[in-house]
Amino acid sequence: MTGKTANALPPARGAHQDAHHEPSYTISALAKEFGITTRTIRFYESRGLISPERIGTARRYSKRDRARLILILRGRNLGFTVEDVSDYLSLYDSDPGHLAQTRHLLDKVTAAIAEIETKRHDIERSLADLTEIRARCEAHLKKNA
Repeated sequence: MTGKTANALPPARGAHQDAHHEPSYTISALAKEFGITTRTIRFYESRGLISPERIGTARRYSKRDRARLILILRGRNLGFTVEDVSDYLSLYDSDPGHLAQTRHLLDKVTAAIAEIETKRHDIERSLADLTEIRARCEAHLKKNA
């Protein structure tokens, strides 16, 4: 074996590797890879969700920062707040067995499912109402044409 683990992610396009073969990423490479702005990444950094190494004014993001960014974006895409994502990441860091993190995630996901189910029911009811109104409008126009 060459020293790389079988589960290691290949460096993203625009990634750099240091002497220890640990990939690092520029802010622009991560922004391009994930289709987000550098401002978004700086925002997550300002909230303490990622902590790149600073080299002068440049930021160098580690493989860990990239993995955390993936979790942040996934959580945000699922509708979780920045605070929810922050809580989740804090639990990840402090709970080696990930039990508290898993319980927290389960609670959040269960609540999100309930909320989406309610929204789906509301949408289905709205669609039924609109369909009925459309049918009445069409019937009225046909009758008076």
